[in-house]
Amino acid sequence: MPEPELHKIRLNGVELAYFERGVPSPTKPTLLFVHATGFHGRVWDRIIESFDDYHTVAFEQRGHGRSERVVIEHWREFGDDIIAFVKARELGNLIAVGHSMGAHALVDAAGRCEAFARLVLLDPVIAAPEAYESDADTPFDAEHPAAKRRSRFSSVEEMMERLLPKSAFSLYEPRIFEDYCRFGLVPAESGGFELACHPTSEASVYMTARTNGGVYDSIRALQIPVTIVRAMERAGDSLVSNFSASPTWSGLVGELTNGREIHLADCTHFIPMQKPDTVVEIVREEVADWSPAP
Repeated sequence: MPEPELHKIRLNGVELAYFERGVPSPTKPTLLFVHATGFHGRVWDRIIESFDDYHTVAFEQRGHGRSERVVIEHWREFGDDIIAFVKARELGNLIAVGHSMGAHALVDAAGRCEAFARLVLLDPVIAAPEAYESDADTPFDAEHPAAKRRSRFSSVEEMMERLLPKSAFSLYEPRIFEDYCRFGLVPAESGGFELACHPTSEASVYMTARTNGGVYDSIRALQIPVTIVRAMERAGDSLVSNFSASPTWSGLVGELTNGREIHLADCTHFIPMQKPDTVVEIVREEVADWSPAP
């Protein structure tokens, strides 16, 4: 499959990057993919390659990948960026697939934009409504653990060697783990490589995780089909500290007018990395059920 084309566009005061394959078709949906916190657009390559005859876009969110490095102040910024991008590119008939914070951003955008036909939300890290009542307006803290993450590596191979024994990386399909590392690094000015998503950007995402209570306005406004895929159940109330299980409220599907839920009880939060073929089959079902907007 040909390499995707990297494009950049300035929206909402930030330069945003995206990787594109193919061209829009009036007889087929466009597939839009949005990554999780700390990831990038190329982590979807393994899945996108199963849809080589479709127009596909892998969007890189602000502070991530080849998009401009910024500190996140509010999670609504992510949804605002997607809306601005879809409108600027004049995209429609979208089947959108998001993981974690990317799924949260998509549902927030789709509730406020008519370009979306169907959504696949892979563990959309949306907590119960009461979790947002404090509006968690937390200022950025350079002491957050994510801000201290190692950001420089001499090579892709060094990054792979150091990360593989940690966290859930060993559960990733090997191809996806390599793509995560290979495309998650950019050349550093002083030589070697640095993380495309700088630790300060990543930390700011976690610190503002409870800011967007307005996402429930978007959820309740949705009329399109929405598929939620949740990972194994988690113990306790932590939203971000334990990635082995689902951070998504189990009652979320009940807030949707046209929703369904798939529960992967044997899978961690890293659903598209651990079970890419399952994600491909779910997206294929959505494509088969798609019909063009009037």
